[in-house]
Amino acid sequence: MDKDEVKFTSAEIGTLWGQYVNGTAIQVVNKYMLSIIEDEKIKQIFTDSIKTSDHQLQEIEQFIKNDGFPVPDGFSDSDLNEGTDRLFSDIFCLHYLHIMTLHGLIGHTTSLSSSVRRDLRHFYESCSKEAMSMFQRTTDLLLEKGHFQRDPSFYPETKTEYVSEQKFIKGFSSEKRPLAATEIIAVSLNLKKKILEKSLSIGFSQVAQSKEVRKFLESMQSESNKQIQSLGNILKGDNLPVPMSWESEVTTSQDSPFSDKLMLYHMGFLLQSAQSYHGSGLATAMRVDLVATYEKIILKNIMITKEWFNLMTKNNWLEQPPLAPNRKEIAKHK
Repeated sequence: MDKDEVKFTSAEIGTLWGQYVNGTAIQVVNKYMLSIIEDEKIKQIFTDSIKTSDHQLQEIEQFIKNDGFPVPDGFSDSDLNEGTDRLFSDIFCLHYLHIMTLHGLIGHTTSLSSSVRRDLRHFYESCSKEAMSMFQRTTDLLLEKGHFQRDPSFYPETKTEYVSEQKFIKGFSSEKRPLAATEIIAVSLNLKKKILEKSLSIGFSQVAQSKEVRKFLESMQSESNKQIQSLGNILKGDNLPVPMSWESEVTTSQDSPFSDKLMLYHMGFLLQSAQSYHGSGLATAMRVDLVATYEKIILKNIMITKEWFNLMTKNNWLEQPPLAPNRKEIAKHK
């Protein structure tokens, strides 16, 4: 048997399934944004992104079909309401694509590391290269337009230092040390993602049709704001700049461009992916107040994710990933 004809492992089919469902959801949002964007440079980058994603989704679909698994329903144009009023500014759309490209880059790399089959490894390698190119382009365009938010910078030490005292980890007294560069990058990245989460929840809550969905989105917006303040205060404590918010880039439209199912799923995707970034921030934190902040955020997001899960399943909107065979059930029906 050819190496590329070996059946997929559970990790490989799981990553393909997740990449397909998440990819189709983001693709619908990108198509809407392309339809409202006026800036020609931003429009071109969205056109290229959609073309690339279409090709990747087609390849994933073929991989899944060839291995005998059902292709997920995911999301489609049926989740897009054409001709609706503008909900986001051009600049917000560019920020969105930049952050989603970063998610994609990390997702492709993780999927590559879980893959054994040569054809799948080559596919994810290609996806990673395309995501790298798009990340460069969105970064360059944000810089060109003066909207890229750089991480805080500071003057370097004059010599190498070593930790010699326990006070290095203190964070609840006047003796606490300044943030380390390794801690700042995690706080800044988590803040940017949380700002996107809050802005999307504002826009989505304005246009959601279901009262339950709207209520959830409003509560998520409130919690995102609290977490932004918590992380922002960590930076402010060391007189470091906090990333700007994007609420002003959301219009007052109440005309929904998306299905409630897509909007709610998208927020769940951001919640779940954020947990990995919070975990990475926690792993690099060496000041107890920063550790406590991350732990509080992670625990709160677990509770919010449970509410999200209950709402998704109540509406029969949560597609089930492939499950391992239930041997006990199979034996019962012999």
